[in-house]
Amino acid sequence: MKISDVVYKTIEEVDQMQRFDMFMKPRKAPWYLQLLAWLLSFPETFSHRAKISKINMKGLKPPYIMLCNHNSFLDFKVATRAVFPHSSNYVVAIDGFINREKLLRDVGCIGKRKFISDMPVVRNIQYSLKNLGQICQIYPEARYSLVGTTAILPESLGKMAKLLKYPVVVLLSHGHHLSQPVWNLDKRKVPTRSEMTQIITQEEIRSLDVTEINRRINDAFVYDDYRYQLDNKIKIKTGNRAEKLHHVLYKCPYCGKEFQMQSEGNKIWCENCHTLHEMDEYGRLENMGGETKFTHIPDWFEWEREEVKKEIMEGIYDVTLPVDVDSLPNATGYYRLGRGLLTHNKDGFHLVVKQENKVLDVVKPVQENYSVHVEYDYFGKGCGLSFSTFDDTYYIYPVDQKYSVTKFHFAVEELYKLQNK
Repeated sequence: MKISDVVYKTIEEVDQMQRFDMFMKPRKAPWYLQLLAWLLSFPETFSHRAKISKINMKGLKPPYIMLCNHNSFLDFKVATRAVFPHSSNYVVAIDGFINREKLLRDVGCIGKRKFISDMPVVRNIQYSLKNLGQICQIYPEARYSLVGTTAILPESLGKMAKLLKYPVVVLLSHGHHLSQPVWNLDKRKVPTRSEMTQIITQEEIRSLDVTEINRRINDAFVYDDYRYQLDNKIKIKTGNRAEKLHHVLYKCPYCGKEFQMQSEGNKIWCENCHTLHEMDEYGRLENMGGETKFTHIPDWFEWEREEVKKEIMEGIYDVTLPVDVDSLPNATGYYRLGRGLLTHNKDGFHLVVKQENKVLDVVKPVQENYSVHVEYDYFGKGCGLSFSTFDDTYYIYPVDQKYSVTKFHFAVEELYKLQNK
């Protein structure tokens, strides 16, 4: 089945399907597949003039945990080059396994459902380190960064590192978002830079507490691709620099209207107040008719977050939308369950799909999701969000595609932070 296919199934039919095996032990890639990975990775990293600096890495050999920031598929290729001549196991979301589960298992991938805690994944990471003697690559942001800045990291990272007791390395890459932003997947040739740093040694992991481990991880994960572009005077001359930028910059800071932003070529504008911005070759925005409130894309993005937080604090954030719902029980593809109703408010998510003989009723309290996965123009199905239970992942597409799923991204994170306080 193609990922773009819409294949209708009943809830009962999906319930009877075999689930993705989360318990299957990872493998070490055979030499010929590892050679193929190098052959596929090195040319593209060279075409991006990728520079990899190694810090505090002298004498470190596998096994160790490697945490990588996540902005595009280039991340995997740079990581493969960074650990050469060693091989790795990789924690990969199960949508990455669709139609190629055997291949991904053979090259050493460990399946995971995003934004849920599951002990089988931790056990498989432990098996990779202890039994296979491998590097285990983990992308803890769990999805591509929306504007090339640090995404929220799970607090469980420190607990896992403390439990496993292996060195922790961070591979932080700059320029990968610029080369293929998640809101516009057209590739651009952008020079990139990465730092591979051992932030916790074998000796330190035994003595450090979880709070200090998390502090070191969070400190090592600070990045901003648009700042990197400006600081390094990297020109992007393509004619579609701002194409689809309205997916992430969905609220106008001038008239305050949501979901009225549109973009094309190098321009983004509000259809309500007609304020027009142009993105220059260095990634900066300029208001073409007046004062520029935000020249830096991440500043506009974070302003939107604060606006959503205000709604939550004032008790007015409450969203109910008709949605189309796909189920991902395993790696064979998505199955359309039909139209349902999605509610999101201070109590979390509530998804209901009613069929003739059965009802899907999924409740996700705020504490179960510290963040949420969103997709833009996903294989022709539109923009959507997804969340998981242990044995299924639901891809959810608002019927009204003017509603920006980026707002769910902010709301989930801010609700979680406020409830934790």
